[in-house]
Amino acid sequence: MLLAQERLLAHEIKKSIVVFMERLSILRTLLFSLLLSGLAGGAVAAQPTVLVLAVDGAISPGSADYVVRGLKSAAEDQTQLVVLKMDTPGGLDTAMRQIIKQIIASPVPVAAFVAPQGARAASAGTYILYASHIAAMAPATNLGAATPINIGIGGIDGQQQPEKQPQPEGGKDQKKGKNPLGALPGSTLQHKQINDAAAYIRSLAQMRGRNAEWAEQAVREAVSLSADEALKLKVIDMIAPDVPELLNKLDGRKVKVLGVERTLDLKGANIVTLEPDWRSRLLAVIADPSIAYLLMLAGIFGLFFEFSNPGFVLPGVVGAISLLLALFAFQMLPVNYAGLALIILGIGFMIAEVFIPSFGVVGIGGVVAFVIGSVLLIDTDMPGFGIPWTVIVPVALFSALFIFFVAGMAVKSWKRPVVSGREELIGSSGQVVQDFDGSDGWARVHGETWRIRCKQPLRQGQNIRVLHMDGLILDVDPENAGDE
Repeated sequence: MLLAQERLLAHEIKKSIVVFMERLSILRTLLFSLLLSGLAGGAVAAQPTVLVLAVDGAISPGSADYVVRGLKSAAEDQTQLVVLKMDTPGGLDTAMRQIIKQIIASPVPVAAFVAPQGARAASAGTYILYASHIAAMAPATNLGAATPINIGIGGIDGQQQPEKQPQPEGGKDQKKGKNPLGALPGSTLQHKQINDAAAYIRSLAQMRGRNAEWAEQAVREAVSLSADEALKLKVIDMIAPDVPELLNKLDGRKVKVLGVERTLDLKGANIVTLEPDWRSRLLAVIADPSIAYLLMLAGIFGLFFEFSNPGFVLPGVVGAISLLLALFAFQMLPVNYAGLALIILGIGFMIAEVFIPSFGVVGIGGVVAFVIGSVLLIDTDMPGFGIPWTVIVPVALFSALFIFFVAGMAVKSWKRPVVSGREELIGSSGQVVQDFDGSDGWARVHGETWRIRCKQPLRQGQNIRVLHMDGLILDVDPENAGDE
């Protein structure tokens, strides 16, 4: 009996050991799987990330906000490289300098890439390309024409030639007759702008080790280069058809970022394209000169309509919001305040035409002032930053019609007789409610019962006329007093 129990116990122990070993094997498999997944996750986490920022169109406050915020985001996420993909005819100097300052201060290397094929990096785009750590272009692209366009009425091409200065002894200047102020003729202010721009792009070229002589030519003589020519002249570092091929060529390349040399590890990089968020899109929309112009007019007309017809509320609210948005846009744009003053003066003349019998002279002058002010409002000849005639002419006609209509309505309402209040009661007719001796009584006037006073007795139903109003008491006289 004891032997049988020992055998049964041994069998149970053996069975428990087998179960334990099986469970240990399962646990070991699970641990091994978790280890592999962790290693795989680590490998994915270690995969380099490349951020692509696309600038398509004129360099504006909206695009500057998009690029600056994108570079800051890349620095926070420790991105391996930022590719600034450009296709731009140029843009505003202030927006360009914002982008360049952020590129220079960025702890993440920036590769300016003129793409796709057929794209260009003219004017402001050339400066941004020179400021970037790496400069690349796609085939069939071009850059250059970086001469600054004068901020002022007329621009560089619209200025008159300066008077001929007396020559020093010998009839020639120290540099074989060349203008000592620069290659382009023009006023002193123009030469200051050109020299400033030339020095700026030369400093960028020296910082990045690129062709400084051609950069200065692009400013002073507005020359341009194709991608192949730019590579030969060492203006750019490489040519690539697209972003993946650009990353393949940049893999292992050494770049200096904030004075520290770094080696780019872009093998198997994860390419992320950052789309503009709602803030950048809104800024790009309202910073468009035509949109800012229309917002300003909507604000003026909305407030004018509200003041002419108080109580509508909606035109006042919409007008106030539109005007504030327009003012926000104008503080980012090169606005000519003489043009803005002409627009306001033109609107004032069109309003005055309704009140002054000038046979259309003041109104026509207002339309002319409005159109001239609209043309001069945006004070730059930069492509993409003017207000087209297709916007100005319809808006001028609509403005004139709108003002004549609204102001006409206001004049009619002012000339309309009063139909309520104290003024309307004086001279109104009424009927006595009950007989009284003249000291105190009641009458119905305009469907309302009023307390009345009269110098003579009145009978019920007798017609009376209101002479004066003393608080809530009406002084009256009988209407048939003259017939008795």
